[in-house]
Amino acid sequence: MKRLTQIIGLSFFVSGMSGCGASDHAPPETARDPIEVTVAAVTAVDTAERLEAGGVIAARETASVSSRMVATIVSVRVKAGDRVRAGDVLVALDAREAVAHTQQVRASALAAEKSLAQARTEQSAAEAEHRLAGAWQKRIAGLHARNSATDQERDEADVRLAAAAARVAGTQSAVEAAEANLVSARAAAGAATATESYTSVRAPFDGLITERLTDPGNLAAPGVPLLRVESDGARQVVVRVDEARAAYVRLGDRVDVDIDEPGESAGDATARQGVVVEVARAVGADQRAFTVKVSVPPTVTARSGTFARVVFRGSPRRALMVPSDAIHRHGQVSSVYVVQNGIARLRLIQAGPSSSAGVEVLAGLDPGESVVTSPRAGVADGTRIIGRPARTPAGGTP
Repeated sequence: MKRLTQIIGLSFFVSGMSGCGASDHAPPETARDPIEVTVAAVTAVDTAERLEAGGVIAARETASVSSRMVATIVSVRVKAGDRVRAGDVLVALDAREAVAHTQQVRASALAAEKSLAQARTEQSAAEAEHRLAGAWQKRIAGLHARNSATDQERDEADVRLAAAAARVAGTQSAVEAAEANLVSARAAAGAATATESYTSVRAPFDGLITERLTDPGNLAAPGVPLLRVESDGARQVVVRVDEARAAYVRLGDRVDVDIDEPGESAGDATARQGVVVEVARAVGADQRAFTVKVSVPPTVTARSGTFARVVFRGSPRRALMVPSDAIHRHGQVSSVYVVQNGIARLRLIQAGPSSSAGVEVLAGLDPGESVVTSPRAGVADGTRIIGRPARTPAGGTP
């Protein structure tokens, strides 16, 4: 019953349009004069199923900037909309505790250097004493061999040499320990210097501050975002594609991207060409879909988060196409003027998606029929016309 009501309504609409065209566009004495118009043939072209996926515009790089330490925020030097360079200070934290700790460990490193110098001095003295004890022991041993020194003198020389050697070994161990302490102290000083640098939160790359999430006086902590920044340059569209369509999405494919630019009316999206630059290999278990990233031209100025539709090419098929300027749209109703024996006849059609080849016709026309493309003024149902050929839609075959 609903379908019958729609058909009856469309019939009355066609009758009304025909009556209006006959009475409004031409006086009786000139209505019989043919009107010269441009006509085009309804063509069948090789195309593919449209597989649409919705997503959002996003920057190539996006970062949530946070602190690497717990400290009070002293100042926030940027606001949303500011452009920053890599390394610029964005947020300053209270650095008093970090600075004091750095000074402490640097003092410890200096003390370790002094201890190492002292240990090396003691090692030099022990080595000198060892050389002297060795010379004395050698002299006493020679005298003892000639019975000019007693056994006790020889034993005392041997003990003195052994004690000197032990002191050398002890000072060597002290030097090694001092060196290890110095390495540790210097490492601690480096870590303290790095920690002190964390009191200045810097921009990770050149970009734009998109969101400020904190103010001075708040406590910064690791993992708590302070700012959000996105990179400059070309943007991309991030979409989720159903796993059943995985065979139709390949890296490097050129796809159509419809973006709702600011200032456009609802549904009047701007179509652009994009390139698939990343296809996730894993399928999300929650949605049974995988992530696809599509690069868009640098001329795209839409903000991050703007809705966009990506049209992938599905299985191949044949489609009927007509030029876009042949279609008359009245609300939800689409129509064309078909040329029949030199007479323009109004016909309702079901229009499909648009492309560079024209507008696809889902129902209402047959291949080879001719439709009026221009001019529209003065043409009504039943008007006699003289048609001249228009350019065949790109990729079409009559």
